[in-house]
Amino acid sequence: MIIALDAMGGDRAPREPIAGAVQAARELRLEIALVGRREIIEGELARQPHRPAGLRIVEAREVIAMGDSPAQAVRQKRDASTNVAMRLLKNGEVAAVVSAGNTGAVVASALFNLGRLPGIARPAICALFPSTEHGVLVLDVGANADCKPSYLVQFAHMGSTYMERMFAIPRPRVGLLNIGEEEKKGNELAQEVHQKLRRTHLNFIGNVEGQDITRGAVDVVVTDGFTGNVMVKATEAVLDFVFSRMRDIVSSRIQYQLAGLTLRGALRDMRRRLDYSEYGGVPLLGLKGIVIVAHGRSDAFAFKNALRTASEAASSDLLSALTGLPKK
Repeated sequence: MIIALDAMGGDRAPREPIAGAVQAARELRLEIALVGRREIIEGELARQPHRPAGLRIVEAREVIAMGDSPAQAVRQKRDASTNVAMRLLKNGEVAAVVSAGNTGAVVASALFNLGRLPGIARPAICALFPSTEHGVLVLDVGANADCKPSYLVQFAHMGSTYMERMFAIPRPRVGLLNIGEEEKKGNELAQEVHQKLRRTHLNFIGNVEGQDITRGAVDVVVTDGFTGNVMVKATEAVLDFVFSRMRDIVSSRIQYQLAGLTLRGALRDMRRRLDYSEYGGVPLLGLKGIVIVAHGRSDAFAFKNALRTASEAASSDLLSALTGLPKK
């Protein structure tokens, strides 16, 4: 099994993705195709001590920048690293693709090169939120700003299947993100989706509110991509603010510093549970291939875990399970 890594994608490319690939090859024994400009990749690999086996380079001369128009760049830059990685997947040369590049371009490239699974109207980007046990899968978080009710029903089916396959959860509990628990709450979209989900075979538990996501009462939460994206970015911003303020306060007085030393292990564990880099990347579901979208700010540790997630998804036969889902 070979995983393709877009070595030119991300805010900290190419250094961090290549360093993460080296870690994944060494520690996880993964085989990885590094896609990008050969001379740049070779230069970064030369910086790494003890280059492990299992790494190969696939040439791609162009790069889609974070500021590029996604659809236009995908069409015009056919030799971009994202496009080349997707074609490797389409041709069966790799089992999955990992990229931290321009998210819109990753979605557009996946649609252009791979296509959607039969009957799936829109792919969905997922996010794994921390919870009391395993994580809570939230989708869509950015691929579809405007959604029809049927899209969210498909998201629910895909999310439930993902949690079954990746986390061995029998009959995952599915909730619909809303402003209240009552079925008549929310806008027209939410009310119609609620009624449709009630008629499925899914373990639909009804509406859930934002505070319910981390309380362990639900396994999959569905929403439109606009709402989901705002929620993810707001959550990240709040967490960054809290930990930044905590560091400032702990360092401000000697007694706080002593208390910080005592609580260092507990604080480190809490930060680890809230850190996106622990799972590395999130799946783009609904495509004819396994695509993992990593955070643009990912470091080497996050890329290593994104590659691990991609390998596990490819090994779980997730794609076959998603292919047979109900279409409405």
